[in-house]
Amino acid sequence: MTEPESSAAGGDQERSPAPAAPRPGLSTDSAASRLRTDGPNALPAPSRPNPLLVLGGQLVHFFAVMLWVAAGLALVAGLPALSVAIVVVILLNGAFSFIQEYRADRAAERLRDLLPVRATVRRDGHARVVPAEELVVGDLLLLQAGDRVCADATVEPGGRLSVDESLLTGESTPVTPRPGGSVYAGTHVVEGHGAAVVTATGTSTRLAGIAAVTERASRPRSPLARQLHRVVKTIAVAAVGVGATFFLVSFGLGTPGAESVLLAIGVTVALVPEGLLPTVTLSLARAAQRMAGRDALVRRLESVETLGATTFICTDKTGTLTRNEMSVVAVWTPMGKVTVAGQGYAPHGRLAGDPAATAAAATLADRAARCSPDARAAGGNGRWHAIGDPMEVALHVLAARAGREPARPPRLRFPFDPRRRRSSVVDSEGVHVVGAPDAVLPLCPEASPGAASAVAALTAEGLRVLAVAGGNADREVDSPEAAERDLELLGIVGLEDPPRPDVAEAITACRAAGIRLAMVSGDHPGTAAAIAREVGLLGEHGLVVEGENLPRDEAALGELLDADGVVIARVTPEDKLRIARALQARGHVVAMTGDGVNDGPALRAADIGVAMGASGTDVAREAADLVLLDDHFATIVSAVELGRATFANIRRFLTYHLTDNVAELTPFLVWALSGESVPLAIGVLQILALDIGTDLLPALALGAEPPNPRTMRGPLRAGGLIDRRVLGRAFGVLGPVEGATAMTAFVLVLFAGGWSFGTVPDSELFATASGTAFTAIVLGQLANAFACRSESRWVGKLGLTGNPLLLYAVGFEIAMLWVFLLVPPLPRLLGGTLPGPLGWALAALAIPGVWLADTVHKALRRR
Repeated sequence: MTEPESSAAGGDQERSPAPAAPRPGLSTDSAASRLRTDGPNALPAPSRPNPLLVLGGQLVHFFAVMLWVAAGLALVAGLPALSVAIVVVILLNGAFSFIQEYRADRAAERLRDLLPVRATVRRDGHARVVPAEELVVGDLLLLQAGDRVCADATVEPGGRLSVDESLLTGESTPVTPRPGGSVYAGTHVVEGHGAAVVTATGTSTRLAGIAAVTERASRPRSPLARQLHRVVKTIAVAAVGVGATFFLVSFGLGTPGAESVLLAIGVTVALVPEGLLPTVTLSLARAAQRMAGRDALVRRLESVETLGATTFICTDKTGTLTRNEMSVVAVWTPMGKVTVAGQGYAPHGRLAGDPAATAAAATLADRAARCSPDARAAGGNGRWHAIGDPMEVALHVLAARAGREPARPPRLRFPFDPRRRRSSVVDSEGVHVVGAPDAVLPLCPEASPGAASAVAALTAEGLRVLAVAGGNADREVDSPEAAERDLELLGIVGLEDPPRPDVAEAITACRAAGIRLAMVSGDHPGTAAAIAREVGLLGEHGLVVEGENLPRDEAALGELLDADGVVIARVTPEDKLRIARALQARGHVVAMTGDGVNDGPALRAADIGVAMGASGTDVAREAADLVLLDDHFATIVSAVELGRATFANIRRFLTYHLTDNVAELTPFLVWALSGESVPLAIGVLQILALDIGTDLLPALALGAEPPNPRTMRGPLRAGGLIDRRVLGRAFGVLGPVEGATAMTAFVLVLFAGGWSFGTVPDSELFATASGTAFTAIVLGQLANAFACRSESRWVGKLGLTGNPLLLYAVGFEIAMLWVFLLVPPLPRLLGGTLPGPLGWALAALAIPGVWLADTVHKALRRR
């Protein structure tokens, strides 16, 4: 049997035994004294890092240091303009990253906004409104429906409160604390009225404890940050090592010390991809913009790539997997079964079945609606929404579809109690009860034949089930036990919270991509399992576990949950945090969804915190890396797809950059290995012109390559951004072809101009040959840009129009080539001039050469 998740009754018009004389509360003087002693009722302001230190950290991390070194080397090489340009790139990237980080880290601070501005208390025997910060221990809080509780307090006798604690516990069912029970700061009263004595304020509240956990929970470094750090370290070691080697070789061959130093600088600069950091940043920014177009708002740019690396998604249930629109779809009565047709919360619909069964269902609907007089559906023109608990509103919609008028207010009411798991009202027409079948059926002495079978059949369909019963009103009652006797079962109601239409497809896409799934919910395990089974999330082993039964040992917890299709119910904030850390300890990149205050710590600790934008709290949104503007689970999958595409795009332009580095390094290798018999084909200034002037836009265009059908097919490649495949293409195939073509064109132009091996060519001939080598590298990179669009398919299969931005970027690259070769004083500063006909013909061979080598390499790898 399925326990209802939400209250089946509501309102504040109950009658209870006459309370004792109201307590006078604290005196004004006593409250003022306690306020001076205990301090204000406010959460502590979270510590914020010094903005200057944060900005400084963005300017001195390892990659930034590499760029500073490149700027310094450019200045030493006599290139002050390009040195300044590199510094500007560093400052812009640092400022951009600083803004993103500084704005993102405010989750704990937002918790302070949950405390209301004012509170109603009784002091000196009179009710008065005071600022919430002036509440003290011992104050008598006066609460009613709609109030937010401003401090931890103990409920007094004489009232009845229904409190929504979902922000703290994740449990969707409102609780009804008994006298002596507790209510907590940050929760709010959804029904009833009553009084409570304040027991804790400010930093002593439960809410403050969550704030402290949220502030202590630190974000892990993203996979992108870790891999880029490794890439930069590798490049740095290689650049310095190769530069030092060239210095030693050059100096050993008798080259003057100054020229040997200049050579070492040129080699080092050739291996430093100055455009890598801005390319990565702008690629992530573009992906974030595309995600925003799919209702996924990225709050930290690095999260784009981390999404692509996600291996485990822990999702909540209501509103994410389901539409959070409760509706009655079936009613069983002793007269027969009735089906209910209608759309959402619209009151228009119909009941279909045997006339006697339909009439019985209409009576049942009327009785059920009386148990929640405050709930209703509002709207019009085809747009209806729930006011109150969705389940209670669904019962009112059922009554409307059965043609019954809204019920009059009851004269006596016993709101939903999670211990009794039912609610009841008494009016002039009798006693009306709604609740879980196993809580209502025992109250009906004459069991209706078929009731148990009806419950089993409806729950087997994945429906949530309520029983409705009624009795006579010919007796005076003052307690639910006295009212709920000798009832007659009117029938069983089956309610559906329909899954979002694209959830099943999205779950299938996750599994095809090798991503494991778990439902992490504060709801009842039976309800959570039913929904998980309906949407196809529950795994083949059907593992359903409650939070209180989770292993305390982190390793054991990770081993238990490291499976696909797990359902974890009745979780606490601490449970969600432990789940995220346990899965991370097993090597998973974890995405955790949440919408409440209680989710803040887990959202921060997960690799990707995903908050609900439509229904979530400010705290969850501020703690998260990704905010779903539509709350759809499918939007997470779309974001993962874009994240994977971004990961692949970063690999594309890394291959593109590294290929250029090999082509730039080749002239220095030939010069050194020939014992300076072959002149140095290109200089340091030409290298920087290639890196920043011609390569940047094509690399950015590769960063905008759209996802392809294979993006979500199979797990993400484990090799990371730079692996054997990337290095093999750049250093073993594409780079050598570019470099060989450039050097061949350079040497043949020299020979055609009368140069002899080992001699020094005249300046005009050398400038023409150097311009030819420069042109060959640019044209080779043009071909390389198209080749890098795929790691497995040849250029002809890709076509030339799949990425329009690449066409524009290549056009700009060709335009910049002409600028560097023709526009004064750039040819003189760079050291290369416009090639002649022979030079153009030789340089143009770089295009078919690169494409041919790439095609052969891909064909061999496929075999």
